[in-house]
Amino acid sequence: MTTHFLDRLFSPRSIAVFGASQTTDAVGRRVFDNLVDTDFSGPVFAVNPKYDRIDDHICYPNLEAINESIDLAVIATPATTIEAIIHQCGHAGVKAAIIISAGFSEGQGQGLKLEHAVVKAAKQYNIHILGPNCLGLIRPSIGMNATFSKNTAAPGQLALISQSGALCTAILDWAAANEVGFSAIISLGNAADIDFGDLLDFLAQDHKTQSILLYVEGIRDARRFMSGLRIASRMKPVVVIKAGRHQAGSQAALTHTGAMMGGDDVFNAAIQRAGVVRADTIQQLFAAAELLATQCRVHGRRLAIVTNGGGLGVMATDRAIDLGIELASLSDDTIASLDKVLPAHWSRSNPIDVLGDAAPERYKAAVNACLQDEGIDGVLVMLSPQAMTDPDACAQAVIDAQQTSSKPVLACWMGQQLIASADRLFARHHVPCFSDPESSVEAFACLARFYENQQLLMQVPGPLSSHSEPDIEGARLIIESVLAENRQALTTAESRALLHAFDIPVSLSIQCHSANEALVAAESFGYPVAMKINDRHIQHKTDVGGVRLNINNAAAVRLVYKELLEAVRKKVPDIKSFSVSIEPMYTDPFGRECLVGANRDPVFGTTIVFGAGGVKVEVLQDTAIALPPLNTFLADKLINQTKIAAMLGEFRDMPAVNRDALIQVLLRVSEMVCELPEIESLDINPLVVDERGVLALDVRIIVAHHVKKINRYDHMAIHPYPTHLTRQEQLADGTDIIIRPIRPEDALIEQVFFRKLSTESRYFRFMQELNELSQDMLIRFTQLDYSRELALMAVTMEEEEEIEVGVARYSMNPDGSSCEFALVVADEWQHKGIGTRLMNALISSARQQGFSLMEGEILTSNQPMQRLVESLGFTVTASLEEPSIRLASMHL
Repeated sequence: MTTHFLDRLFSPRSIAVFGASQTTDAVGRRVFDNLVDTDFSGPVFAVNPKYDRIDDHICYPNLEAINESIDLAVIATPATTIEAIIHQCGHAGVKAAIIISAGFSEGQGQGLKLEHAVVKAAKQYNIHILGPNCLGLIRPSIGMNATFSKNTAAPGQLALISQSGALCTAILDWAAANEVGFSAIISLGNAADIDFGDLLDFLAQDHKTQSILLYVEGIRDARRFMSGLRIASRMKPVVVIKAGRHQAGSQAALTHTGAMMGGDDVFNAAIQRAGVVRADTIQQLFAAAELLATQCRVHGRRLAIVTNGGGLGVMATDRAIDLGIELASLSDDTIASLDKVLPAHWSRSNPIDVLGDAAPERYKAAVNACLQDEGIDGVLVMLSPQAMTDPDACAQAVIDAQQTSSKPVLACWMGQQLIASADRLFARHHVPCFSDPESSVEAFACLARFYENQQLLMQVPGPLSSHSEPDIEGARLIIESVLAENRQALTTAESRALLHAFDIPVSLSIQCHSANEALVAAESFGYPVAMKINDRHIQHKTDVGGVRLNINNAAAVRLVYKELLEAVRKKVPDIKSFSVSIEPMYTDPFGRECLVGANRDPVFGTTIVFGAGGVKVEVLQDTAIALPPLNTFLADKLINQTKIAAMLGEFRDMPAVNRDALIQVLLRVSEMVCELPEIESLDINPLVVDERGVLALDVRIIVAHHVKKINRYDHMAIHPYPTHLTRQEQLADGTDIIIRPIRPEDALIEQVFFRKLSTESRYFRFMQELNELSQDMLIRFTQLDYSRELALMAVTMEEEEEIEVGVARYSMNPDGSSCEFALVVADEWQHKGIGTRLMNALISSARQQGFSLMEGEILTSNQPMQRLVESLGFTVTASLEEPSIRLASMHL
């Protein structure tokens, strides 16, 4: 159970090449030659019934003729032959296959049927397939080049996953020239079985990989993609480059890979939430990966620039402004320090111009002053090799200064021959050095994005806020009644009722079917009023002239009612009956019009939108997007990504708006889309926000039938924190405990809990001697993807602090239908029933998640655990492979 299911793909002991050929330019021949000509230590067998030998190597007609165990099959035969080959591999016990061959779903039609048949056969034998239609896989550390590329890769710490085989070959060529090494290069191809999520899960745990690069064209399974990304980026830096940032490119990707790509802005929101950095070019991809691999980190966007040339500083400043990087304001203390070491005519501002005659001591003093300034998050040091400049000595001065602080220092030494040795000096001391101002600022922006996105990754909001409970059942009944009438668009009244169910303030409205009724309603509200056409077939009222504002008297009400009818009948002649809604006119001069909405992305599911509202929303296009669920931190971040955010604060004679009320609306919309998967789109526009609060003036909601699944949150790309699993229980001695899912912020009490375990308890839990949980282990234990794993903690309160007394967890097995469990209880809390309570809660949760089997390994010497699981209904049997282990299993 401890071996990853892709282990045989990345670390095979033996390989069979189907389609190995005597034809020198055949794909199968190229793959076979690449494998036998490298340092792969295991046997490589040629399989092709057409030949007896391939040069000096025996060629076998089939696997059975080899009569040896095969771990990996590499297949380069016609598409029509591959289903039979997979059956052959299954009978021979092969567990991994790379299908190089094309002719499958990338061409649709018959190829799609062939692909489905191959995948079905592979699942029958539990064979994991990379491809088809892929370049293959390179694992330099074991000398394995299972591709048909003419290039290979040097060993290194970067892993590349690419949906384009052509890009892989180009990168291999570029990397060889630039001395870049890899831990793995993987071409996904059609990703019929193994996808991004599976590979990211493996690479997250791969000790040979320190950074991960992705080239993405399309996403087939958003949940698996996000799950793998979030797991990997918690462990090591992940950098993504995406093809199809614009519509034409997206269409090209669609026809090329057969995969559907969502909007680029949605993709950007998704990878930000996963703690991932995005690059726009191949050069940026590698620069970001190498920079992040140095553990160089920032904690903000405030950059100080030190330069010996004013022009360099201006160029860096321009790029910083482009990227939203803030030029730090120098403190009075910093200016005073610099006054002591710089010439009297220095710039006295940021960028800090140390002038062209700057000696190493001047550089060191300037960098030190910046690093000590609490208002500075990072320093960019620039040098142009002028006549009086010593690039090497100045580089050493920067290195010496950098060692006194944890803040990042980046260097930009301009030139080539004169600064070559300084470049090498920076490299030896792991100080990132760049050749031009723009790329150096882009590097700092990359660090800032990584820090910000890692903050987003750490957010684990629940599906519901801590405020009043919404009327979810009432809202669901409204939606069901709409769908029962074969409608998708909710009426104005139904939409407002849905907002009311989630405590979102909505303006009052009365539906009127005659001019006299409209007059009575207007008099009831008082003037001025707004009049809007109301019909289930009209989605955008302004498009048909169906909105009139600021109506100030009774006579105008009757006239406008008539005008509305005439205007709408001209635009919509088929309309039969409709009503007019009368609403009190919002008149506060301090109100700002916003848009809050939700839309269904074809790949990542429901997204939440915030931006400038009103009738100009399409023109202004000032919106930002986030993936639900949201919490206060994420909602505030979403608001700050828009231009209208600057107008929400105090300016001119306008008071600041009630930002908390606005955030609550975003949280309520997040709740709606979490709990009501039928919502296809929702537009609250305008949502007026002022110093007192918020008010929804208009709302439009579209719904659709949703196929109910076992997991209530399967419609979401990110599984929310499962708040509903929290429960309070009392032990037999009267002690109150809380059983709840673990959260990222529990890392500290998890470490304390582990340290207090006895040596025996640690050994029983981990089956090895373990004195401390590593940082990677803490991350894996506390930052979970709740769609595939769960850890339930038992905690009690001591002196107003939570104390962990036990934890039970399960993680999904590779088959997707079973899970592996583990349990440990603090030594002083054993024999109190905590283990039983935790396991019962864990079993119940696994059933709710749809798992059919729960299993685990128990040391033979751990008799108490064996008795516990047997009392819960597990079957315990001896392991045939390891006598010291018992296997416990329960059908759920």
